[in-house]
Amino acid sequence: MNTFLAFFAMGLVVLIATLLFGLLTKAFTRWPYCKTDHLLTPAERSFFGVLGQAIDSDLYIFAKVRLSDLLWLPQGTRNRQSHLNRIQSKHVDFVLCDSATTAPRLLIELDDSSHQRARRRSRDAFLDEAVRRAGLPILRVPAKRSYAPAELRQLISSILAGNVDATGPVGIDGGKAN
Repeated sequence: MNTFLAFFAMGLVVLIATLLFGLLTKAFTRWPYCKTDHLLTPAERSFFGVLGQAIDSDLYIFAKVRLSDLLWLPQGTRNRQSHLNRIQSKHVDFVLCDSATTAPRLLIELDDSSHQRARRRSRDAFLDEAVRRAGLPILRVPAKRSYAPAELRQLISSILAGNVDATGPVGIDGGKAN
C-alpha cells in the first residue's frame, strides 16, 4: 500500500508540475504581432480621399480586399486547390461596392512604379484576366501627386453605366491599360 501511495504522490507532483509549467510558459510567451501604423500607404491614402469625392452615395469604398473575397470557384472545379492558391494571398487596392447589397461593381488598382517590374507585370496580367473572366471591371490608375475628382467621377460613371468597354483593364484616360 505504501508503494501505491508513493507512486500516486509522485504522479500527482509530476502532474501539478506539468500544469504549472504549461501555465507559466503560456503566461510568459510573447505574441510576435504588432499593429500596423497605417492600413494604406501615403499614395493610397491620397487616392482614397479623391475617390471618396468622386463616387456617388450609392457606392461604398473598400480598401485592400483579398481576391479570394471577390472570386469563388464552383464545386467540382478541376485543380481547385491550385486555382485557390493563385488568388489566396493577392488583394486589390480598392473595390467599389453597391451600398445596398455590397456587391462589387468596380475594382481599382493604383499602379506605382513597382508595377513596371516583370514579376509585378505578370501578377497584374493574371489579376486582370481572372477578374475579367469573372465579369468584374478593373480600373488601373497610375499613381501620381494629384488627381482630378471630376475626371475620375466621369470615368467611373462611364464604366459602371457600360459606356466604356471594361472587359479588360481600363486606364485613367478611359483607354485600355497596359
